[in-house]
Amino acid sequence: MARPPRRAEPAVAATAPSVPAAAVPKLAPPLRRIIGIDPGSRITGYGIVEVSGARSRWIAHGRIACAAGPLPQRLLRILQEVSAVIREHRPTEAAIEEVFVKDNVATALILGQARGAAICALAHAGLAVAEYAPASIKSAIVGSGRAEKAQIQHMVKALLGLDEAPPTDAADALAIALCHAHQRSIAGAAGGGTRVATSWRQMRVDSNGKLVKR
Repeated sequence: MARPPRRAEPAVAATAPSVPAAAVPKLAPPLRRIIGIDPGSRITGYGIVEVSGARSRWIAHGRIACAAGPLPQRLLRILQEVSAVIREHRPTEAAIEEVFVKDNVATALILGQARGAAICALAHAGLAVAEYAPASIKSAIVGSGRAEKAQIQHMVKALLGLDEAPPTDAADALAIALCHAHQRSIAGAAGGGTRVATSWRQMRVDSNGKLVKR
């Protein structure tokens, strides 16, 4: 008597062995190198920081001094010197302070031209340029839009772990770069990314010069 045909066993898909979450290496956040510019017709400050996640590292800062002379020559010097800084340190992002008109409109117009020379150097290097109002920068770094220069210097020194406070123009430029880093982290969080920085408005410098939460 013929045996009935054997029923075929259902195929079982092969599964890869599970890997513990702890065994999966975490990718380091991408490095961002930001140049901040504090424009001026006599002295232009610059500051460069490198940002990875919530950490900011000082790279360089300095001042571009323009000797007294015709304005076109001073503007040319700003363009050339900012271009040289970009070539040396190769930033990937740029930020600059907006012109603030308070009393002297003529001074603001000259400052705007110095700012334009710096922006041309940044744009020529292929950098997108973010712009921030002075009050926004002060608020991001110190927690008050009316902060004094000395307060900005002190906070920049603490945030970047510097041995001494930079000159005012350079400190302002570093503050602009840090402000940009902070704003980008907030934008990343709003877009669904991970927020990588705590608001500096929630921080203060203690009696030992260390940055601590309020």
